[in-house]
Amino acid sequence: MRFIHTADWHLGKLVQGVYMTEDQRFVLRQLVDAVERERPDAVVVAGDLYDRAVPPTEAVELLDELLAELVLRIGVPVLAISGNHDSPDRLGFGTRIMEARGLHLVGQLPAESKPVVLKDGDGEVHFHLVPYADPAQVRFAYGDETIRTHDDAMKAIVGRIGERMVAGARHVFVGHAFVTPGAAPQENTSQSERPLAVGGAEHVHAEYFKAFHYTALGHLHQAHHVGDERVRYSGSPLKYSISEEHHRKGYYIVELAGDGTVAMEQRSFAPLRDMRRIVAPVEEIVAATGFISEDYAFVTLLSDHPVLFPMEKARAVYPNAMHVEVKPATVAEGAVEDGADHAGVSRREADPVSLFAAFYEEVKGQPLTEDKRRLFAETYAEVVREEGGAV
Repeated sequence: MRFIHTADWHLGKLVQGVYMTEDQRFVLRQLVDAVERERPDAVVVAGDLYDRAVPPTEAVELLDELLAELVLRIGVPVLAISGNHDSPDRLGFGTRIMEARGLHLVGQLPAESKPVVLKDGDGEVHFHLVPYADPAQVRFAYGDETIRTHDDAMKAIVGRIGERMVAGARHVFVGHAFVTPGAAPQENTSQSERPLAVGGAEHVHAEYFKAFHYTALGHLHQAHHVGDERVRYSGSPLKYSISEEHHRKGYYIVELAGDGTVAMEQRSFAPLRDMRRIVAPVEEIVAATGFISEDYAFVTLLSDHPVLFPMEKARAVYPNAMHVEVKPATVAEGAVEDGADHAGVSRREADPVSLFAAFYEEVKGQPLTEDKRRLFAETYAEVVREEGGAV
């Protein structure tokens, strides 16, 4: 069986005040063209189709356009799950009507899930679609009070699937989580990914997926495998942060043979505009008369003197400049890169538990205890969930 693995479309994404809808349509049309050309057996989207629980109209229209092209016009099944950015209820509405046509969208985690079964000349392939669900939701759905972390939740989910896995069939897991070797913290992420939990309890053990012939993951924006070559993130289709400057964006073509062996090929997208860092003396930028780059640029102007209207100077050459800063010409290049990596990161994007702990210590004059830290983290997560957001 041959299928496409993609994820983290983030339709409706706003980067530094710029909507990315035009850029998203440009690359995802390339995906549609590839599907029409190669006719895979399915397209798998591992979560975060939208960037927010209530996406803008343009994002809804774009998703509708893409699904209509893939499912109705080309006739290729689409198997998708909600991610931590999506609204499970909104995403899953009306999909039962479309299942007969090949659209399988799973928004909410059911207490008892059934795989989507596709067939080829070698038999059945069972796709286990597991949408993002925080530990409290899994705890409630399964009636298991021992589930407290994302690792606990995934272990329970995979355990239940394992009890019902059909012997002799091939099995593909589709999920949205922060999976690492040994469930240990890892820096393989970017500024545009929301943490899945406050307090750092978001990591999931990669060992849980050994029973599956392939695991298609979403959430992390850089394409890579986790320990086993068969456990993979496809990455996002576009760069959504300057911290993703060197990512290779695209999707995977996965070939699942009759004996369960897997072959993968990464295909790249050609973006409408690249996203990159520019570090140059201000005089060099001003002298670049006639040169225009439409790329999304994070510009560092080097000058030992005050620079008047730095944004205007940068946008004369890079009209889509997203961030402009001025640094001394004598500054080390590494320091410039470190600073630019964190351009646009504000206090509101920091870990809420850490912010509250700092506030508590400043007000009370004593550090926040672990019990109170845990209580705040759980309460904060509950409030965000009730408001329809994502932690």
